[in-house]
Amino acid sequence: MEDEVYSHGHHPSVTAAHAARTVASSAAYLEPFLEAGMDLLDIGCGPGSITVGFADIVAPGSVVGIDSSADVVAQASGAYTDVMNLSFREGNVYDLDATDESFDVIHAHQVLQHLADPVAALREMRRVVRSDGIVAVREADFGAMTWFPAVEELDEWRELYGRLARGNRGEPDAGRRLGSWASSAGFAHVEVSSSNWTYASGEDRRFLADSWAERVLHSAFAEQTLERGLADQDTLQRLADGWRRWARKDDGLFLMPSVEILARG
Repeated sequence: MEDEVYSHGHHPSVTAAHAARTVASSAAYLEPFLEAGMDLLDIGCGPGSITVGFADIVAPGSVVGIDSSADVVAQASGAYTDVMNLSFREGNVYDLDATDESFDVIHAHQVLQHLADPVAALREMRRVVRSDGIVAVREADFGAMTWFPAVEELDEWRELYGRLARGNRGEPDAGRRLGSWASSAGFAHVEVSSSNWTYASGEDRRFLADSWAERVLHSAFAEQTLERGLADQDTLQRLADGWRRWARKDDGLFLMPSVEILARG
């Protein structure tokens, strides 16, 4: 769709965070429904770390990962050349290169929040899933994220991210809307659940804080924010420093909730 911009971009700080995701951490709600021999489409696959997990579970069924970024597709393709039932290609969620009812499972993780028309994307997923298949989607909800202790810069970061994402026609509070979007897309049965990423250990806090500090300073987040006059470089540096200061708190915790759906019919 025209005029859509990915707020995160594909800076190494972004792709490294995405590459740490697995089926266990990010698609546990779907895993019990996967069986050997299923054909699965992973939309917005990124560097492919979740996608390759699916390939192992459903083998000898085929798994296709698609992403709008040619660079990320090349990265994923190069990383998993030895997985015979797995392939990656560029793709458009609004116009999937697949015939009707091509897959048993359609999966999308943290994709709809970046789209101007998530309902249209879900309708397209419904077109290519088989009549007895599952569309599985998981979306974070930035407005529901919480942390301890209070850090003023993290409040500013969330407000700034919301302004940027909505300026890109996305919806950072996608999680709470996911069930409604699926119903609007025509699904007859929508099972809604939720789960969290919890950052409480020193290692986990540093991972999250370093990732976001780098994004704030160097990724598309920084570039777009500066270009649009939403913040200046000094502000971005202060937000990055706030993230790292939070990570040094021995009792620090960051809770990142996501809503997930299994949609059928």
